Amino acid sequence: MKGIWLVGTGSMGIEYARVLNALKIDFIAIGRRKENAIKFEKVSQHSTFIGGIEKFILSNPEIPAYAIVAVNVEILSFTAIELINAGVKNILLEKPGVCEPQEIKKLVQIAQEKGANVMLAYNRRFYASVLKAEEIIANDNGVTSFNFEFTEWAHTIAPIANNNYGVFKRWFLANSTHVVDLAFFLGGKPKELSSFHTGGLDWHPNASIFCGAGISIKGAPFSYQANWEAPGRWVVEVCTKKHRLYFKPMEQLQIQELGRVTVEQVLIDDHLDKEFKPGLYLQTENFLKGHFSKFCTIQEQKEVIENVYNKMSGY
Repeated sequence: MKGIWLVGTGSMGIEYARVLNALKIDFIAIGRRKENAIKFEKVSQHSTFIGGIEKFILSNPEIPAYAIVAVNVEILSFTAIELINAGVKNILLEKPGVCEPQEIKKLVQIAQEKGANVMLAYNRRFYASVLKAEEIIANDNGVTSFNFEFTEWAHTIAPIANNNYGVFKRWFLANSTHVVDLAFFLGGKPKELSSFHTGGLDWHPNASIFCGAGISIKGAPFSYQANWEAPGRWVVEVCTKKHRLYFKPMEQLQIQELGRVTVEQVLIDDHLDKEFKPGLYLQTENFLKGHFSKFCTIQEQKEVIENVYNKMSGY
């Protein structure tokens, strides 16, 4: 496979470059800022086009079948649209795909008109811990209930929030959906949902305390909570008839068996998650092979933003 475009040469772009190099995939790196490009080239040993995707497309390059978008959140949808209009048919778009919820409608419309496959890069779906949990869940005949927490550390965000208020005011969408997506990936998207939120922060005025419950499309009751004004962490817990599975932290898997109070670590083959950014190797490999079944499509993301995320967050 030749000519993959990697758009974005910041920290995530570097992580993708490491994976592409390991996969021995030829790619063209496209960045905006010279400072990022210098660091990218040093780490990846790969040259970079500087000037942004618009300028690069004007150079009349050969259009590839696949592109990876790893730019800043505020220009994710813009970059994806530029690629779609240029004729790229398969795009791996960094999560959450848009900065503002209303951007998703235009992106979906253009993708459908042009026949482009746009996949969201929720890399936690490809963690070794998650792959092992899927195996256990299947052997136990499915999820019976689940709960999750998406507390953000507001005390670390407040000092830097003014640097990019547009992103931080939608921090639930930009960041918390990393854990929410995983919970619903394992337990099923909501069929019924009751959500409550209160409070607010200077940089996230809609809400700072969240809770809710519902029933998933798999018939599993679920609940969630998060308090960004108190200590906490990201957690997902999934129950089957035989086990309770703990992702705390999510790179690891712990298990409690029926009739026992002890919680034990599950042995997993996580060498790829240690060598590369967790989940990124298998996510990228599956995308480039056209194996899209584990991905969240841009159409699915539109549905969940409009019917679930906006409700949970108070947007």
